[in-house]
Amino acid sequence: MNWNIAISTGSDTPIYKQITDQVRLAAAIGKLAMGDQLPSVRALAEELVVNPNTVARAYTDLAREGLIESRAGRGVFLIRKRRVFTREEGWRRLEPLIDGVIGEAMAMDFTREGLQDAFEKKIRHWKPEPEPKSKA
Repeated sequence: MNWNIAISTGSDTPIYKQITDQVRLAAAIGKLAMGDQLPSVRALAEELVVNPNTVARAYTDLAREGLIESRAGRGVFLIRKRRVFTREEGWRRLEPLIDGVIGEAMAMDFTREGLQDAFEKKIRHWKPEPEPKSKA
């Protein structure tokens, strides 16, 4: 695994959320692959110099989403994300996040084109999982 988590203690974003966001992004762009082992709660807490409860909360949220699983005696692993929401529910939940990003970008004086370029640059590095083949 060639990937590290970096947190910002001065950020308005809680540390547990910074961890979950970075794991999701690393999985989405292929820096983490299915079956990769994540650091243990204790190891990551020591590396980031944070309370282990913070890492445990992040891992709990990721497990609840179906992105990771803990295997007794073996560790924490990235797994194929289970579809939790219908496509419609996913869009319903995504829309306010997109609105928030647009609002933040406008507050930072990004142009529409600048935001679109930044989004396209990020999306080019995204390697989504192939859709499971349906059995006919």
